[in-house]
Amino acid sequence: ALALGASGVLVGRPLYWALAAGGQPGVERAIAILHEELSLALPLLGCATPQDLRRDLVQRPPVNLSR
Repeated sequence: ALALGASGVLVGRPLYWALAAGGQPGVERAIAILHEELSLALPLLGCATPQDLRRDLVQRPPVNLSR
């Protein structure tokens, strides 16, 4: 969403699931997982921070109108 121009992104639902499943330690682990995934994915895209994400990094599947 940030690459397409959003000013922010909410990640509430996964944190609620983590809270329900594991309490505070579950939420802390979910945040750690999110941090780890972003730390891996951003450099693979050539971005140092989420602010560096650009629209050209997003690939959309072609639309099939002949269905």
